[in-house]
Amino acid sequence: MRQAGALVLAATLAWVLTACGGGSTDTPGGIDISSGDRHVNLVAYAVPKTGYDLVIPAFRATAEGAGIGFSQSYGASGDQSRKVARGLPADVVNFSIAPDITRLVKAGVVDEDWAQQAPNDSVPFGSVVALVVREGNPKNIHDWSDLLRPGVSVVTPNPGSSGAAKWNLLAPYAVASEGGRNPAAGLDYVRTLVGEHVRVLPKSGREATTAFEQGQGDVLISYENEAIMLTRHNETADAGQRVEYVIPPQTFKIENPVAVVNTSHDRAAARAFVDFLFTPDAQRLWAQAGFRPVDPTVSAETTGLFPGRIDRLWTVDDLGGWPVIDKTLFGSSGAISKIYDEESRR
Repeated sequence: MRQAGALVLAATLAWVLTACGGGSTDTPGGIDISSGDRHVNLVAYAVPKTGYDLVIPAFRATAEGAGIGFSQSYGASGDQSRKVARGLPADVVNFSIAPDITRLVKAGVVDEDWAQQAPNDSVPFGSVVALVVREGNPKNIHDWSDLLRPGVSVVTPNPGSSGAAKWNLLAPYAVASEGGRNPAAGLDYVRTLVGEHVRVLPKSGREATTAFEQGQGDVLISYENEAIMLTRHNETADAGQRVEYVIPPQTFKIENPVAVVNTSHDRAAARAFVDFLFTPDAQRLWAQAGFRPVDPTVSAETTGLFPGRIDRLWTVDDLGGWPVIDKTLFGSSGAISKIYDEESRR
């Protein structure tokens, strides 16, 4: 486990040095990554910035990445997707959910076969849905049913703008509905959660994390990588801001896809970067940043970084795939969207 310990140390240093949020051209060490004879515009959802702060310099150190500069834009996944569809310059997009890339296919910005252009359906890293709690777990939160107890306040972002919110809600929905076999039970859970326990609706997963760090809520539903990041902040956090996290016995597999934009001004550079994301070197860096690698060998090497037993890991396919999920749950007439609309009018 010596290697795993070294990864943890490197990751801790990376997280301490990393800033959050919007666009950036610098890495945590202050290195300018914007300069180069060629250029790649990366437009992504908010959460993986910390991973890219490690991966982009590593790519630039390779023969394929030498001389390639980067501009980066981070934000809520749905918002970022809509901006690119409206013309925001992009060469590579990395969004929280596949429908945010499908939107760009419909806009003629991404090739229809984008998911076949890279390994693992063009998903270079992943995570699982976790529950972040205050240090000592004072509300005794261990499973999804615990979130519905009286007096428990939950933070999760708005599914209208955030892909993270959709993953967060799919987890308890899948558990309560037994993988969609009893949708009424799943929707009853979501209705109670949103109506009685969710008090704030940040726009993105990162904004939800910030709200929780600032003291809002008893439980943050989040990506496991965000939970790992928060626990790594404990050493420098005030006592009231220290946290821990729980992986419920049943949770949901998160898959965050990447694609090359077909209007890219340097498609070769964009493709080289996307290909690099799947290499063992990049996969180890994703693991350092708290994301689960998709390379089986690297996954086995880094298993010690992701503790917690999962008895059942539900997936998008278990619920019929994203076209079905978006239409029935999150589209304009989707059942979960209606729940949020109802609560917003109260």
